Parts: sequence; structure tokens; C-alpha cells
Amino acid sequence: MKILGLDVGDKRIGVAVSDALGLTAQGLETVAVQGHESPYAKVVQIAHDHDVEKIVVGLPKNMDGTIGPRAEKSQQFGSALEKRAAIPVQFWDERLTTKAAERTLISADVSRKKRKKVVDKLAAVLILQGYLDHACATRMR
Repeated sequence: MKILGLDVGDKRIGVAVSDALGLTAQGLETVAVQGHESPYAKVVQIAHDHDVEKIVVGLPKNMDGTIGPRAEKSQQFGSALEKRAAIPVQFWDERLTTKAAERTLISADVSRKKRKKVVDKLAAVLILQGYLDHACATRMR
């Protein structure tokens, strides 16, 4: 079963997809939130192109575990996406994934200009991989 992972931001949405076995996450692309094409339509198209059966949306909770304005926006996006795509959406705690993605890119000596283009995609990979690892560990119990 393939799963799509999303890092939803105000300007961009990072997109990742799992392999068919649900073991690994690979970055796909970054979708612009503003522009002439609806981000919903683009994400739905990606989901259908990759035959995904579930979408995992990163939920950026506050450090104390509460839901803040950014997490509320992610929940709104995920709920609207679920209706449009007719694919179940699940939320996954993504605290600090974008920071982890930035640190990874900095340590790999990726320029600031290139980091901006790929950080959201890498954050989506980290969100999805975290979800897949948890799901795998849960199945093993």
C-alpha cells in the first residue's frame, strides 16, 4: 500500500511517497500553495498518479503538544484534501522536521538557494518515514 506524505506550509507543500511495501519514503516534489493551479488539485493528481491509499499530513504541534494556528491550518488543509481526493488522511506529529531537514541540508553543504527548493520535500520524507517506522514497529508487536 503506497502512502503519500505532506509537509504543508503557507507557501509550499513538500510531497513524499512510500514504496509499495510501506517501508521507505522518497521525496517527489514541492507544490506551490499560491499560483494559478490549486494546490489541492495538484496533490490529488499526484496521489492518483502514484495509486496511494492513504495520505499522511504533518501536524506541527507546539512543543508542549498543543495545537496552534499552524497546526490548525494543516488540519483544515488535510480535511479539505480528504474530501477532494476521496483518500483517507491521517495526521502525524511533525515537530521540528523542517528544522531537521534544514540541518541535514546544511551539513551536506547545500547552498541556501538550493535548500529553499528542497527543504519542504525533505521534511515530507521525514514525516512519512517517521509514520512508516511507527507503523512497522506497531505491526511487529
